[in-house]
Amino acid sequence: MIEINNICKEFQKELVLDHINAIFEEKKITGIIGRNGSGKTVLLRILCGLMYPTEGTVTINGKQIGKDMDFPENVGFIIETPEFLPYYSGMKNLVDLASIRHKVGKKEIAKAMELVGLNPNNRKHVGKYSLGMRQRLGIAQAFMEEQDILILDEPLNGLDRQGIEDIRSLFLKLKEQGKTIVIASHSQEDISILCDDVYKMESGILTKIETNDKKETMIEIG
Repeated sequence: MIEINNICKEFQKELVLDHINAIFEEKKITGIIGRNGSGKTVLLRILCGLMYPTEGTVTINGKQIGKDMDFPENVGFIIETPEFLPYYSGMKNLVDLASIRHKVGKKEIAKAMELVGLNPNNRKHVGKYSLGMRQRLGIAQAFMEEQDILILDEPLNGLDRQGIEDIRSLFLKLKEQGKTIVIASHSQEDISILCDDVYKMESGILTKIETNDKKETMIEIG
């Protein structure tokens, strides 16, 4: 479903992504593990159409980003820390975002909020949310329009232990429903529990980890 072909990205002549090739299969959870600064977030930005590569192509569902479409269709994402209007409630923020494409209404938005453990009737302004609550709201935003593909950058950051377990269960349910999910994380536990396929990002080089090598690589990264 997602094909990455010879992607390179330079910033001021510094090579941040180095000839990356990968295929992320549909209806699976693919993990990208690596330390901060390894290039994970830059790659995800390119997959979402938020940044163009210096060279190479990304094709999603047979359509090339930057050629056949500016932004990938039917993709929800979180890149770095989710940002919302601080003086609106969580529900109001999501309703305003949904008004851009008019694909879902308040009923679907409320359901998404409930699935991540938020009360859609809570009028508290997002500016008064905890980090974990904002992260939950960002996750709800990513899938509320029933997107087929989710691209998530450190989606469990800021959550307490119960929150982590709840969102992990949600991701596994979404996979069962046929969603394709890409998760970048530095957490070996999240990657081990959730992911069918795992890639390691190190100094801008992406390498697929074979099943027998996963444990050793997780220890090395962790």
